[in-house]
Order: sequence, then C-alpha cells, then structure tokens
Amino acid sequence: MTTDQEISMSVTETGATVWLTGLPSAGKTTIAYELAGRLKSGGHRVEVLDGDEIREFLSAGLGFSREDRHTNVQRIGFVAELLAANGVKVLVPVIAPYADSRDAVRKRHHSEGTPYLEVHVATPVEVCSARDVKGLYAKQAAGEISGLTGVDDPYEAPESPDLRIESHQQTVQESASALHALLTERGLA
Repeated sequence: MTTDQEISMSVTETGATVWLTGLPSAGKTTIAYELAGRLKSGGHRVEVLDGDEIREFLSAGLGFSREDRHTNVQRIGFVAELLAANGVKVLVPVIAPYADSRDAVRKRHHSEGTPYLEVHVATPVEVCSARDVKGLYAKQAAGEISGLTGVDDPYEAPESPDLRIESHQQTVQESASALHALLTERGLA
C-alpha cells in the first residue's frame, strides 16, 4: 500500500538526465552504478541506461556508422528524457562520440524543461587501452575489428561539459562523489 508521503515524494521528485560520455573503458558505467547506489540510498528513483544493454534491446540491428551511432544516441536521449520528466534520475554511461548527437539530446531536454548534465569521463586512450574491459582495444590492434571510438573512429570530446572527471587520477568513489556534489549543487540530489 502506498502512503500519502510516498505519493507526495514521487510527485515532487525532480528528475534529470546525467550523460556520461567518454572513450570505451573510460569508467563511465562503473561511475554510473556507484552514483546510482548513492542516489538510491538517498531515496531517489534511479535508472542506469547502459549502452550495451540499449544496443541489445532498443537499438538491435544498428551498426556503428555515424548515422547509426546518431540514431542510437537519439533513441537513448528520448528514453532518458521521458524517464527524467517523470521524476527519475537517469544515468546514461554511453560513449556518444559526436558532439552534434549529444547537442541534439541536450536541446530536446531543454525544450521539454528537463534537467540535463553532460559529464566527460576524460580518461586518456592509453589508460583505456590498458584497462580494455571488453577486449575491444586488443581486437582492434589484432585487426579483428575496426571503427573503435578514439582509435580508428573519431571521438569529439565535449568542449564545455558540466563536469570533467579524470577517472585515471581518482577512485571510482571519488568520481561518484564529485558527480553527486554537482547534482547537489544543482538541486537535483
């Protein structure tokens, strides 16, 4: 049974989309899940829209051409805005390599009056390659794949993100704390 307090809380909760962009193996997803845990423990409704899961369930059939990557980002942006407009903190750890794609998502949020923050997880490609969480850098080096963002496909780093996280110079907890502090500063946590 839902209490009046729970109903009141859900009605007044301000949602937001927090887009974490960066190279493969930069730490985006790890930071997002660390922050999600903190936000949930603070009573917030939170969803993480993981890029790999979205590709499997929402964007199946899309490749990695510029057009397909743009379509993927727009689909994710639509879902994120819809959830955020309904009081959910939406954490989106998705590469989104092209500035114009990210700008279109920001504009959609702005036109709907939905808070949107862009976070650049600015990990150097050498560090990402050493981490190589999914083995992508090794496959690219072996010639098994091409079109790896930041190696043989472009990555347009944000010029003015709301926050830049140097994940190679701090712990996951420190990165999540910095992002939580930004949300608190903006009245979103």
